[in-house]
Amino acid sequence: MNFKRLTKRTEFYIGVIILAFCLLVQVRSGQFFTGNNIVDLLRSMTIPMMFCVGEMMVLISGGVDCSFPAIASLSMYFVCTKMDGMFDNPLPYFLVAMLLGLCMGAINGFIVARFKFPAMIVTLGTSSLFLGIMQGVLGSSEYPLTSGLYSLGSTKLLTAVNAKSGLTSDLPVHFAFMIILVVLAWLLMNKTMLGRAIYAVGGDEVAAARAGFHVFGTRMFIFCLSGALAGFIGVCRSSMLLTVSPNNMIGMEMDVIAACVLGGVSLVGGRGGIVGAILGTALMTIVSNSLILLGVSTQWSRVFTGLIIIIGTAVSAIQEQQRKKKLFVTISDKAEVK
Repeated sequence: MNFKRLTKRTEFYIGVIILAFCLLVQVRSGQFFTGNNIVDLLRSMTIPMMFCVGEMMVLISGGVDCSFPAIASLSMYFVCTKMDGMFDNPLPYFLVAMLLGLCMGAINGFIVARFKFPAMIVTLGTSSLFLGIMQGVLGSSEYPLTSGLYSLGSTKLLTAVNAKSGLTSDLPVHFAFMIILVVLAWLLMNKTMLGRAIYAVGGDEVAAARAGFHVFGTRMFIFCLSGALAGFIGVCRSSMLLTVSPNNMIGMEMDVIAACVLGGVSLVGGRGGIVGAILGTALMTIVSNSLILLGVSTQWSRVFTGLIIIIGTAVSAIQEQQRKKKLFVTISDKAEVK
């Protein structure tokens, strides 16, 4: 890819903004590029990035999923409380949580794909339903983490020490899970027929059906996958925190959607990629975590998130209008030639 084409991609400008902001923080604080701060940033973006993988696919398919924090919370709380002490191996907890998440995602997918209801409205409704089950039926509250998951959460990839302050930061093993998930998502979206189907359905559902893609099956797969990933991530979150905190992930959907949109994933579907999602998540994480280094109150983080959502949505809408305008001009030119 030549430089001219590169400068037309959203990812290029997000990368430039990230670099500029990192240099600004380093100049102001002198602490940004320290080992423990870098590890803290990587740790902070681990869970949001994994959520972004699932949300990115849903957005590219032409939908939006607002229920993944609720799915993650309910799946995590169920396996950590109802299966407490059953296994020393953490794998069964992940598998059951993923199965529960898949079932909840299937509910979203069936309603959206079968009845063609707006995905945002459906997932907002099911989000309230799942949280109601967790808080009302299961009576959710803080709960100690089962020993198998506690051992996993205590496993560290590395520890970084700040030579000046003496502060230490640990990078959990879950960061490796995130890398594996990102690689698998990239392969799925770029190297498989299923990935092409996801882009095709998001770009034009009617054209995708005429091209032979199974629209209903593709949408069902995306929401089931999003649910299964949410279940997996919920257990990851609790093991990272070394406690069962049922309300810890509630409200993360806005940050995750903002990160995806900021990274060039279209809100109307058909465009975007894993690289953009990574960069968008990185920028959101760096801005949120670096405010204190700039001497800005962390209470302003929600203001920055809101502005990013508005700006990202506006840019996405403008790009879509320009794409449609170019397509209309091309069709008109062809018609005149005939």
